[in-house]
Amino acid sequence: MMSEVRYERFDGQEAAGALDLFLPAYEEVYAEPPYSEGPSDVAQFIEHYLLHVHRTGMRLIVARDGEDVIGFTYGYLLPADTGWWSNLDRELPVDFTREDGARTWVILELAVRKPWRRRGIASALHAALLDGLDVERVTLTVRPEPEAAAAQAAYAAWGYRAVGTSHPWEGAPFYKAMILEVAGGLPDRC
Repeated sequence: MMSEVRYERFDGQEAAGALDLFLPAYEEVYAEPPYSEGPSDVAQFIEHYLLHVHRTGMRLIVARDGEDVIGFTYGYLLPADTGWWSNLDRELPVDFTREDGARTWVILELAVRKPWRRRGIASALHAALLDGLDVERVTLTVRPEPEAAAAQAAYAAWGYRAVGTSHPWEGAPFYKAMILEVAGGLPDRC
């Protein structure tokens, strides 16, 4: 039986110290298909994460059921010189892709361990991550259907829309790039 789920927030450099806290959950979730990540993938994630903690606005939310870490999410503000929009399959208007370091929040990871899925944990993690942000929009990428049909359905229900297909680096999978417009403020329930 599930006890009360707690959500812990770590900002900036504090998030660097929380890596060991949620890394076992990351390894468990991403060992599953379609990711099927192994030790070299996990090492690459750690390397990227330790760079991400230095980004402006870095925020990590960890969900716990008792002492068990059952999910996590993190992101930061896209910097003015970001290449985030340059790897899409279509050219977007300059006004859309312009970043100033405070306009767009990017979610890099949002994961819930299998035994705790379909219980509203992902939605609560998402809401906690975005709580209090003063941004125009939020962006993320997600694997295409059918691989990530449940995630895509959740993001659509939370108000995200697709803006193109992203191929972030040679050899990477293709992702659906999505955006949530929040210029009028974040919705009460993300």
